[in-house]
Amino acid sequence: MGNDNSTEMTIHLKIWKQDGPGKKGEFISHEAKGLSSEMSFLEMLDVVNEDLVRLNQRPIEFDHDCREGICGTCSMVINGEAHGPDKEITTCQLHMRKFKDGDTITVEPFRAKAFPIIRDLVVDRSSFDRVIESGGYVSVNTGGAQDANSLPINKPDSDLAFEAATCIGCGACVASCKNASASLFVSAKLAHLSFLPQGKIEQDARTLAMVRQMDTEGFGACTNTEACEAACPKGISVENISRMNRQFLKASIKER
Repeated sequence: MGNDNSTEMTIHLKIWKQDGPGKKGEFISHEAKGLSSEMSFLEMLDVVNEDLVRLNQRPIEFDHDCREGICGTCSMVINGEAHGPDKEITTCQLHMRKFKDGDTITVEPFRAKAFPIIRDLVVDRSSFDRVIESGGYVSVNTGGAQDANSLPINKPDSDLAFEAATCIGCGACVASCKNASASLFVSAKLAHLSFLPQGKIEQDARTLAMVRQMDTEGFGACTNTEACEAACPKGISVENISRMNRQFLKASIKER
């Protein structure tokens, strides 16, 4: 297989197949043979699709782009877990060595009212885009670019801002939450800007706009199960949700 540590595997797959929005979907079964344990999960699906094409069947559609754990588009639920059984990874970083020869693997799309299924494993996550469009940016004139050391920022604040900024908007937090809440995503985007001087000016308006847009999109409420943090490929902390709730309360009082 091109790798001395690889072993050959046969995997039994149950994959969700749905022709389009509003169509009735179902799980199809497929036996994938001759797989390498060193394959990524997406490479395995590539092999499956080649098999389906040879059988004159429509291949399974799934999202992917960078295949480097950066873009977040490779979102799917694998054996009931967003992005699969490994921790702090995206689906493209999951390898078949996490499974055993002969295993049955169930693959389905992220399921949430705000993430309607487009086809098979592909969902529409434009609701995230609309949340960002509602206020996830800095619009005030901050002047020209300054030297990095001329704008003092406390190290703890810069660390927290950087941690929040690692959110790739994959939606695993929504898929893992029993309420399909987007609180971790929204709170990370708010924290990313709120910890920095440039973002503090519009903090109240941004918080009100983004939280309200989140509700408008049909995401559920957070009940603090912390499933979102466990599923997040970047390990973003639920502490951001507490900060968001405090910011929203303060901004709401000021608005009144």
